[in-house]
Amino acid sequence: MRRILLFVATNLAVLFLLSIVCHLFGVDRWAERSGLGGMTGLLIYAAVFGMGGAFISLAMSKWMAKMSTGAQVIDQPRNEAERWLMDTVRRHAQAAGIGMPEVAIYDAPEMNAFATGMSKNSSLVAVSTGLLQQMDREQVSAVLGHEIGHVANGDMVTLTLIQGVLNTLVIVAARIVGRLVDSWLSGGRDREGGGGIGYFVSVMVLQLVFGLFASIIVMAFSRWREFRADAAGAKFAGRGAMISALQRLQLDHGESTLPKTMAAFGISDRMGTGLQRLFMSHPPLEERIAALRNAQA
Repeated sequence: MRRILLFVATNLAVLFLLSIVCHLFGVDRWAERSGLGGMTGLLIYAAVFGMGGAFISLAMSKWMAKMSTGAQVIDQPRNEAERWLMDTVRRHAQAAGIGMPEVAIYDAPEMNAFATGMSKNSSLVAVSTGLLQQMDREQVSAVLGHEIGHVANGDMVTLTLIQGVLNTLVIVAARIVGRLVDSWLSGGRDREGGGGIGYFVSVMVLQLVFGLFASIIVMAFSRWREFRADAAGAKFAGRGAMISALQRLQLDHGESTLPKTMAAFGISDRMGTGLQRLFMSHPPLEERIAALRNAQA
């Protein structure tokens, strides 16, 4: 809860600062004359859509994950393997001080797992059949510890809040710059009602451009959180087991079947080179292994 309050406060502080800056420079008065509805209205609009959209996605994340992967939640273990899986997740969750997540298995050939959910005490941990078949139990335990680490660290909520703040800034910035472009194209003449074609085209283009930069920031956080989750896996299952699991993932050259919207929540994701690295949700496996080896015992 403290993490949520902190980031909500951060978002409100950003909006408040923007409001002050815009007032000092007369942007709000100009926006009112231009029919924008006032800077306050724009900030409220941006916050509602920017933060609201992000939190709606988070609220629906478990349902969407189950639907998109076909994950089957284990209500009652049907065999010894499922019983071991449930017991291992329960043990890691207790060690992390969080509520017992829902545990699910989804049918996929690659080695993968993910965690999602609205809060630490209402989460979902799912593993692929490929992971269960191709990893030994020490390695699977480490992967489960990694996913529990994501939940305990509040990574899903934090990622959503960061995305919401950036969404808000993108919406505000695109519309302010769009008005400036429209004013320049119209020779500085005030328009009655909404903006002209220059405004609408500018906003659409700028939202894509600013959204691209926002994605780089989000992915940078996503990569950082993987190192923390690896440390959690090492804590709960042993450093050797976590390193072994990551090394085993290096041998998995199959294409991930996780939907693109779920890719950032997997244990690993496709790697890129050059500028593509800026949009990677996960660090290279060799960097993650090196970080664990270099960590103090």
